[in-house]
Amino acid sequence: MGDQETRAALERHWVASAAGDQDAEHEIYHDDVITDYPQSGERIHGRRNLQALRSNHPAKLTFTIRRILGSGDLWITEYVIDYDGKPASTISIMEFRDGKVAHETQYFADPFDPPAWRARWVESMPLM
Repeated sequence: MGDQETRAALERHWVASAAGDQDAEHEIYHDDVITDYPQSGERIHGRRNLQALRSNHPAKLTFTIRRILGSGDLWITEYVIDYDGKPASTISIMEFRDGKVAHETQYFADPFDPPAWRARWVESMPLM
């Protein structure tokens, strides 16, 4: 699968994620995918478990994609997941094998107020 096809598959994945289409969302994954959530120390084995976990999420989720970067077998999506009105900046690192995701690592970060001491060197950026 070339880069254009991979990008298109990722775009379909994120559109399906935002729409809550669990079957289409998980088409991108190998049956034996491993998904890691380093911040909580969790590892999910297999597409079936990943889909079940996501299908049972208690919050209403919306997704805003900031950018998709990658080539070959390594792709990164930077996005914001809104959990019932609470945004979390998120990075998804997907490693592909034979045109499907074999390993995904997701990092989640809650927004925080910037410290006053660095105000003279920064400017505000829009939160999504």
